[in-house]
Amino acid sequence: MTDATAPRARIRTAVVGFGTAGRVFHAPFLEADPAYSLDVVVTSNPERRAEAAVRHPAARVVDRPSDVWDLAEELDLVVIGSPSGTHAALAAAALDAGLDVVVDKPFAVTAEEGRALIAQAQRLGRKLTVFQNRRWDGDFRTVRSLVADGRLGEVHRFESRFEWFKPSPPASWKTEATVAEGGGILYDLGTHLIDQAVQLFGPVADLYAEVGRRRAGAVADDDVFLALQHRSGVTSHLWMNGLAPVPGPRFHLVGSRAGYTSWGLDGQEPALKSGALPTDPGFGETPEERWGVLGAGDDVTRVPTLRGDYGGFYRLLADALRGDGPLPVDPADAVGVLELIERAHAEASARV
Repeated sequence: MTDATAPRARIRTAVVGFGTAGRVFHAPFLEADPAYSLDVVVTSNPERRAEAAVRHPAARVVDRPSDVWDLAEELDLVVIGSPSGTHAALAAAALDAGLDVVVDKPFAVTAEEGRALIAQAQRLGRKLTVFQNRRWDGDFRTVRSLVADGRLGEVHRFESRFEWFKPSPPASWKTEATVAEGGGILYDLGTHLIDQAVQLFGPVADLYAEVGRRRAGAVADDDVFLALQHRSGVTSHLWMNGLAPVPGPRFHLVGSRAGYTSWGLDGQEPALKSGALPTDPGFGETPEERWGVLGAGDDVTRVPTLRGDYGGFYRLLADALRGDGPLPVDPADAVGVLELIERAHAEASARV
C-alpha cells in the first residue's frame, strides 16, 4: 500500500540556456519550488558557466544540449531557454530522449513546426508545454479578473502595449536573428501580447498589421502594431516598440460600463534581474502608486493590482506532470499565436 503522506519525488530538471530566459525566468522558480530539483544547466559561455555554478551549486553545468540527452535516465524534464530559432529542434530531441519539455516562447518559428512537436509528444506519450509567463503578470491577472467579473460591462476595445526606448540595444542573438530565425519584436513581445488578447477575448477572425524596422541596420522588425478583430466582437490593438520615447498605457480597456487603464510593466522581471528571489517578501506585488484606474468620466478609482506570480506556471506544471491537472499552457494555444504571427508578417508584406 502506498503511503499517501510520503514525500513525492522531485521533478529532476535540466535548463538549456542560461541567458535571460534560463537565468531570470526559469532557474529561480525551479529552485524555489520544492516540487523540482535543478540538476543540469546547459551553457557553453564561460562567464555564464561560472555564474550558474555560483547561483545553483547543486546543478551540473554542461556545454551542450546533447549532454542532457546522454543524462536522460537521470532526468524528468527539460526547459528550453535557448535562442528562438533553436526551439523546435531542441524540443524534438528532448522528446526523443524520453523527457517532458517546457519550451520558452516563441514555441517555434512556424506553426507547422509547433504542430509537429505536439504530434511527436502525443506519439511518445510525453508532456509538452510553452512558457507563456505573461499570463501570470499582476496587471494582466487584474485585467482578466475585471473582464470576468463584468465590472467593465461589455468590452468593446482592448489596447495593450510593450514599449520602451532603446535606440542602441546591446549586441545579442536577438539583435542578430532574422525573422526566419524567430527574430524581431513580433516573435518576441508579440507572442505575449497576442496570447493575452486571445486568452481574454477568444479566436481572431481578421487582423491588420504594420511591421517596421526603425533602427539603422536592423535585420528584423522592432516596431509593430496589430489590430485583431475577435469573433466575439472585441477589437484588440497591440503595440510593441523598442523605440518609444514616451510609452503609452500598458493596458487600456473600453467597456459599456467602465474603462480601465494601467501604466508600466509588471515588476517581476526587473526584480529578478536585480537579484531578487521569488521567495522574497513582497515579490510580485505592485505599489499602490502604480495601480491602474477603473471607472467612467471623473468617477474613477484605483484598483489594487493582483500579485504577479510566474511561479504559478511551475506549480501547475508539477500537478500536470504528476497526473493531477492540465498543463499550465496548452501548446495548441502557442500554435494559434504562431499562425497569427505568420498572418501578420504576410499581411504586412503584401502591402509593401
